[in-house]
Amino acid sequence: MSTPLKLGIPKGSLQEATLALFKRSGWNIRVNGRSYFPEIDDPDISCAICRAQEMSCYVENQTLDAGLTGRDWIAENASDVHLVCDLVYSKVSSRPARWVLAVPYDSPIRRPEDLVGKKVATELVGFTRRYFSERGIDVKVEFSWGATEAKVISGLADAVVEVTETESTIKAHGLRIIQELMQTNTQLIANHQSWADPVKHKKIEQIALLLKGALLGEKLVGLKLNVSAEHLEKVVKLLPSLQAPTVASLYQSDWFSVESVVAADRVRDLIPELLHAGGEGIIEYPLNKVI
Repeated sequence: MSTPLKLGIPKGSLQEATLALFKRSGWNIRVNGRSYFPEIDDPDISCAICRAQEMSCYVENQTLDAGLTGRDWIAENASDVHLVCDLVYSKVSSRPARWVLAVPYDSPIRRPEDLVGKKVATELVGFTRRYFSERGIDVKVEFSWGATEAKVISGLADAVVEVTETESTIKAHGLRIIQELMQTNTQLIANHQSWADPVKHKKIEQIALLLKGALLGEKLVGLKLNVSAEHLEKVVKLLPSLQAPTVASLYQSDWFSVESVVAADRVRDLIPELLHAGGEGIIEYPLNKVI
């Protein structure tokens, strides 16, 4: 590639999770001190770190060819970018985050319509204003620089629109969710010009393919075990797989080696079932990527 693909890495809470995901995908990105231009072991990519809140703007105006940011910030900036693929990951969990409307636990407010004439604090100002405007609810939306949950406790706002994954912070501040406004997750995006360029398009698709493969690999494990011919059918019926389990004869024996890929959260129940069905020598191993 004559000109490296300019790729945006999100700064802040998502940065370490993103670097770890790229490492599992096959790219080592090294951040040097306070530099905003980390090194990557791929001559066809150059990296830049910027805030997720600004990423879609830099991609849209072609400062960056592609980048990773949340669907929430694309919506906030109303950015015209190509959505390449969803990548559900974060520093906390593998679930999508939610932007919610919350009020003090003892507040008489029960629904968004009850906020007419009230004040709402949020970092997601543009989206929140559009949300209430589209529903004809007259509220005052103010930007919050941080500690948004505390705004209602201190009386600076009547409600907040805040992002949550586990609701623990919301509950810790004595707040009650009255409405979910949006679900969001990380998105690989590209500007339309770069997406239309055959060379850059191919590179962006390679990145998307391997990132998705690494995320899927996190949710699956490999299982391998031995089983006699007598118990083979019982064991195979227990094993889920992407297509079908791999079965191979053991050398000069009426025993078989069975191998499959299964959901990681199923293994703790599946292994005792396999033993009971006649499986032996069970090995579980992690998967780096599943394509």
